[in-house]
Amino acid sequence: MPRPNKPKCVGKLPVCQKFVPASGGEKFHEILLHVEEYETLRLIDYQGLTQEACAEQMKVGRATVQAMYTEARKKLARFLVEASVLRISGGSYVLKEEGEGKVQKGRNHMKIAVTYENGEVFQHFGHTEYFKVYDTEDGKILSSEVISADGFGHGALAGFLKDQKIQVLICGGIGGGARNALAEAGIRLFPGACGNADAQVEAYLAGSLEYDPDTVCSHHHHEDNGNCSGHGDHCGGHCGH
Repeated sequence: MPRPNKPKCVGKLPVCQKFVPASGGEKFHEILLHVEEYETLRLIDYQGLTQEACAEQMKVGRATVQAMYTEARKKLARFLVEASVLRISGGSYVLKEEGEGKVQKGRNHMKIAVTYENGEVFQHFGHTEYFKVYDTEDGKILSSEVISADGFGHGALAGFLKDQKIQVLICGGIGGGARNALAEAGIRLFPGACGNADAQVEAYLAGSLEYDPDTVCSHHHHEDNGNCSGHGDHCGGHCGH
């Protein structure tokens, strides 16, 4: 029987929870740094504690701290090299408020949608007939359901997803107009994904989703003709189909 994921003690939440590049286009993707991972950076790199001292502060073993610290530095390096968006949120932690002795559990609720067909990520956003929607909390899937797009064209799909309170969309090929509409709706986009839909959501929650932020629909009418560049047509690249 697997051991439960023990919450880590966190002494202070980040002052700023989201970092966005000052220049660039609409292709930013997001990297999620969990609060307990941030705490290892704060204690070890900022305060200069050893890993042993950090483990004592967080009430976990040194091996756990080492794993979190390694993952946090990897995500920070990706943020710098890829000029992506860094968000610090969620995870499995308890917050110790100084001077009050209170403990608060971290909670991060998120609704994720995937363009969906026969269990796979559907590869043409504008022709999507169904989405699979996942309710998640603290990096775990609570429930999921398949919903119909009700004949919405690609120009209206962003509004449809916004009405469903979707925060993250995982898809295959997608055109520039749809990208803009999703950005205006406040929906974070992860295009160029393919394969089993459930597996892609699990990978996203684990911070290991393979996708291509440059995937576009290259024709004049974008999704209307259904032929997308990148991973769109044959689910190639990392999926190996």
